[in-house]
Amino acid sequence: MKKVYNKILSISGNVITVKASDVAYEELAEITTSRGSSLAQVIKLEDEIVSLQVFAGSRGVSTNDEVRFLGHPMQVGFSENMLGRIYNGSGEPRDGGPGMSESVIPIAGPSVNPAKRIIPQRMIRTNIPMIDVFNSLVASQKLPIFSVSGEPYNELLARIALQAEVDMIILGGIGLKFDQFMYFKQALEEGGALSRSIFFMNLASEPVVEGLMVPDLALAVAEKFALQGKEVLVLLSDMTNFADALKEIAITMEQVPSNRGYPGDLYSQLASRYEKAVDFEGAGAITILAVTTMPGDDVTHPVPDNTGYITEGQFYLRNGRIEPFGSLSRLKQQVNKDTREDHRAIMDGMIQLYAQYLETEEKKSMGFKMSPWDNKLLKFGYEFEANMMDLSVNIPLEGALDRGWEILAECFEPQETGMRSELVKKFWPMTAEKEVV
Repeated sequence: MKKVYNKILSISGNVITVKASDVAYEELAEITTSRGSSLAQVIKLEDEIVSLQVFAGSRGVSTNDEVRFLGHPMQVGFSENMLGRIYNGSGEPRDGGPGMSESVIPIAGPSVNPAKRIIPQRMIRTNIPMIDVFNSLVASQKLPIFSVSGEPYNELLARIALQAEVDMIILGGIGLKFDQFMYFKQALEEGGALSRSIFFMNLASEPVVEGLMVPDLALAVAEKFALQGKEVLVLLSDMTNFADALKEIAITMEQVPSNRGYPGDLYSQLASRYEKAVDFEGAGAITILAVTTMPGDDVTHPVPDNTGYITEGQFYLRNGRIEPFGSLSRLKQQVNKDTREDHRAIMDGMIQLYAQYLETEEKKSMGFKMSPWDNKLLKFGYEFEANMMDLSVNIPLEGALDRGWEILAECFEPQETGMRSELVKKFWPMTAEKEVV
């Protein structure tokens, strides 16, 4: 039987301190105030001095309120009935429906033993050419979307949620504005994907510390579904808000700050979440896409910098589109060989020509005279950006590869593309057949 304590020694930010015994790290406690009750979690133990992080914030908590330790860490209910439901950052229903009390599972457990993992080998199609063709998403991959505020990263996540060939989506929102939350809800509802989705949403108007639980809640539920054979895609937005919540707690706890005030264990905190991505042998898989906004578009900022060491590439979202340079899926070679024989050639050939287009665009802006080849490159660049890079383009992989050939045929002679002759004979559009010799 756990003891009940009714003397809080101190309240600092969203952290309270009590004197207690027989308490474990990360154990949950219930704080009863005049306004009701809220949950807190043990984040520091120093002899009998126990520091707890209050999820709902310490506003309204007084030093004579009751603290009751529950004897277990944070848990979340698990059931098929969660599909189509929306929860907050503490795992409580946000949609007015019943809470989940059956099949309770702990969160923030250890990552899967590498011996139980299999080599990633299945492509997840999204119908977005800049992903499917140029940086294929692979089941069990962990990829950040590096962006800046104002870019349509949430719109991109919603499109991926609607179009990705997976069994279910788990969407974790950390510090979202209310209109962003409603956008996700409406987009998935109108697209018919809400019934195969689960939301864990922490809003900007709510205590930031609740956002710390969102990735753990989402990944714990994803792991259970994956073990049942489901292909699960976990979408998180925004991991910079998650890191800022860690920073806030570290400052409150008077920890020695590291780079730009972030805690020294930022890398470990991020890695423990990203490493949940896994392809289970004989079961399903967890794939993670997580938005990481870069303050000042600075990729050396501690959050994207640490993230880059953990993940298997990244998508750069700039000017409303996924940039081909800087974006990288390190696992794409695992699946490109099994799609269509011209996949690698289109991927490499079009990017090389686009790089030449950018150089030509720079020459044009400086007033240099354009050669016939320069004009061809300019036409190609415009067509490539409009028909391949634009995020509104929605076509399957094979259609995107065919479109790539159409753009090449519209702008160049076959011999100018650098494509192998056997591929040109097989895939060059019929309308341009006369040009193939």
